[in-house]
Amino acid sequence: MTIGNELSGIASVARDLDDVWGDFLKSHLSPRTQRTYATGINDFFLCLTGVGANGQQIRDFLDLPQHQAIGVVLKYQTKLVERGLAPSTINTRLSAIKSLSCYARKLGQCRFSLEDITHVRVEKYRDTSGVGVEAYRDILNEVDRSTAKGKRDYAILRLLWDNALRRGELVATNVGDFREGKLWIIGKGKTQQQSIDLAPRTVAALEEWLAVRAGAATDPIFIALDGRSRGKRLSGRSVARVVDWVATDAGVTKHLSPHRIRHSSITTFLDASGGDVRTAQRLSRHSRLDTLMIYDDNRKGLQAKASGVLADLV
Repeated sequence: MTIGNELSGIASVARDLDDVWGDFLKSHLSPRTQRTYATGINDFFLCLTGVGANGQQIRDFLDLPQHQAIGVVLKYQTKLVERGLAPSTINTRLSAIKSLSCYARKLGQCRFSLEDITHVRVEKYRDTSGVGVEAYRDILNEVDRSTAKGKRDYAILRLLWDNALRRGELVATNVGDFREGKLWIIGKGKTQQQSIDLAPRTVAALEEWLAVRAGAATDPIFIALDGRSRGKRLSGRSVARVVDWVATDAGVTKHLSPHRIRHSSITTFLDASGGDVRTAQRLSRHSRLDTLMIYDDNRKGLQAKASGVLADLV
């Protein structure tokens, strides 16, 4: 099954594009990026044809003329919006398609360019609120650290708060990535590891968990401890569930996710440091300082202050 009339009558290219597909994924060195792009490309074909990505689908798509290729991708973009996906998710899916076509074009296996496809505008971090110090202390105290699961969950919660880690950064770490008081991670959009310094309490939490976990250097630090997935690398979704369950048990009424903990950490540090956005940038590893200014503006309640001044004037 192909993408309707847009792909009818298109001859297959001589080269086996299954190899191009495999080479394309390998060109993105980060395993997380490979998984993300593979998911995006598969969703593209599944959404438009009802069949996931395969060699024939890829060949037919990459052999489209310019106007038809743009029409197909715009149709997919519309469907993504209709599905109610977040702008960031839509843009990631589009980036996967654009990157594949660009790679194939360099090899002479694609006749079109998708440069005219623009991304959906993303409103960054409008809500940077999270939970405060007392609430997070209650969450940490809720964990039963006498059990293996408790030791694992406590180490996860400390890393999320103490280092404002993204859950993808956390679950990708291996046992050998923790050494000499540092943790080596692959940051968002990066292909090479970078080290982050860990506070003594964070180091102690990790050491306590790893004493129970006992794995080789190439094994994941955080693994599932129950069900059919026991012993396998913990997924980002599982980390989100851990956060949600512990927060609920601790009596936190606000929905808490790993990313909201990240918001909480950054905002709390800005409060504690009097708005030291430069150091907050080192903590958060945001590439743009203006992103941190959004956090700082929100914590100061600048909009509320401005509205109060205007209201009082009339």
